Amino acid sequence: MTKERFENSWHNVRGVSEEELRGDPEVIRKYGDILDTKWDGVRKHPRANMDVRAAQFSPFAALTGYDDEIRETARITEKEMVLSDDKKEELDRKLQLIWEKIKEKPEINVTFFVPDDKKTGGEYVTKSGFVRRIDMTNGGIIFTDGSSVPISKISDIDLV
Repeated sequence: MTKERFENSWHNVRGVSEEELRGDPEVIRKYGDILDTKWDGVRKHPRANMDVRAAQFSPFAALTGYDDEIRETARITEKEMVLSDDKKEELDRKLQLIWEKIKEKPEINVTFFVPDDKKTGGEYVTKSGFVRRIDMTNGGIIFTDGSSVPISKISDIDLV
């Protein structure tokens, strides 16, 4: 290492010359075996492509699934409404009307509560379709597309 290069290098933190460092017994004790080793600079390795280099600096998720848990906790669900007796009677009349027109496959819009699988509450969904039958055994409205809605979860029915 040249004297000029040594004085401008980052290891010269104490502001001493190379000769003073080489004469220091502590330096010789710690680094005597490598003091005269020639340094050729950084070895030449082929550069990695940009994708590999970018992956080194990509964000690291130390807690896997934490973001999903935060999103799930923040997700808002609705409470299921308790229907009044008047509303229940109105739904019964509409179901009776659908039952009477079942051969015509009446088209309806039905709003019903879908319980959430992960937390208390759920959401209200509106389904439109043609009714194939009313299943009194299992208590549901069966649509022509094969889907069904449980009668106990219905909050509103509109005949189209």
